[in-house]
Amino acid sequence: MEQFIPPKLNPFVLKTVDALAPILMKIMHNIEKIIISDEDKAMLKTLKKERLIFLSNHPSTAEPPIAYLIANIIEDRFKYMGSRQVFEWMRGFVGKFIQSIGAFSVVAGTTDRPSIKMARSIIAQESGKLAIFPEGEPTSGENENLMPFQPGIVQLAYWGLEDARKVDPNADIVILPAFIKYVIKSPREKILFRLHKSIAKIEKKIGINPGKKNLLRRFLTAGRVLLEQAENEYRIIPKDKKDFNYRIGRVRHHILDTVAEKLQIQNYDKEAHAITKWRQVFPIVEMLEVGIMDPKLPNLSKEDLHWAKNECIKTYDFSIIKRDNLMEHPTPERFFEWLDRYESIVYKRKPRMLGGVPSHLPRDAYVFFAKPFKLSEYLPSNKSEKKTMFDSLLARLRSDIEEQLQKASKLTTPLVTPNDIGD
Repeated sequence: MEQFIPPKLNPFVLKTVDALAPILMKIMHNIEKIIISDEDKAMLKTLKKERLIFLSNHPSTAEPPIAYLIANIIEDRFKYMGSRQVFEWMRGFVGKFIQSIGAFSVVAGTTDRPSIKMARSIIAQESGKLAIFPEGEPTSGENENLMPFQPGIVQLAYWGLEDARKVDPNADIVILPAFIKYVIKSPREKILFRLHKSIAKIEKKIGINPGKKNLLRRFLTAGRVLLEQAENEYRIIPKDKKDFNYRIGRVRHHILDTVAEKLQIQNYDKEAHAITKWRQVFPIVEMLEVGIMDPKLPNLSKEDLHWAKNECIKTYDFSIIKRDNLMEHPTPERFFEWLDRYESIVYKRKPRMLGGVPSHLPRDAYVFFAKPFKLSEYLPSNKSEKKTMFDSLLARLRSDIEEQLQKASKLTTPLVTPNDIGD
């Protein structure tokens, strides 16, 4: 199995995608419009001749195609780092397709030297442009929360500038942070109808009588029952049944620890954050799934590998089901984020954020841009400043994207009264 897959731009495919982009976005992601202000469009057009790194949030699989359309506004092409396992979707068809529009593979969680070399060469080229998603893997599925950023993106940017300056001492790289917000377009009545219908099916499947509970309480009750079922499955005895979020965390850690033990992963820290564990475990599962062998790992049967992947997806599903998030801000988008996870757990469906079915209802995607800046602003003057500047740049990126997140959050309002779970 080929480990690294380089980009191979195909002019015919590019022109076809350019022409069919609105249709493809609707079919694949149920996105009807991508909304960018006229001011930002004018800003984007000034970047055509610049070396550029575009960075945005990455809650789903929709962000790379949105980045593609942003590049079209610039009147240039981006290259993209894509998870190696994505290149195997649909028996490799997805891989051939995204390769032809500028994607190249990266095995997340590893020192993927060919991928790093490719990324460096892209941003070192005159007018080279690279789209990176600093949250990395896993995609969170939460549009209004940011995952911890991968620090490697900063090192990659510095390496690219270092390579560029070997040819042109005055070379620089423009950094363009952005935030993408998805807003459901349907009328309130249609949203409520769809949510009531979907949660009723789940309640029937897992044996819940909703009685006269309101929608918010029904969603929370379904989450509690699914949590209890998971605790029973894994023989986890809750210390405090009222601490819902802690109990969710225990299930996630138990699953990840069990998979890590099965894979005999070295340097696995059981005390680490669940996201850190996931970023260590799931890439190994994906690597084995696409046939990239590691002599340090045991030989797993197809059944064991299938089990490991499904277990990892369970931890992914439970990551969103945090009681306070839905209670305090029960927007249509957040309800559907929860529903997507419920359907993954109950019906064994691949979550939409991992390439599953499109959004239930049509959406618009709003793109907010922070002010672009030059990487040279964060170049250390000596070795002793390197870590300080490194950390400052990573903090700047997160701050810029979070600022756009706050602006974007005003686009959607609660569907029901916050914190009202009835009697």
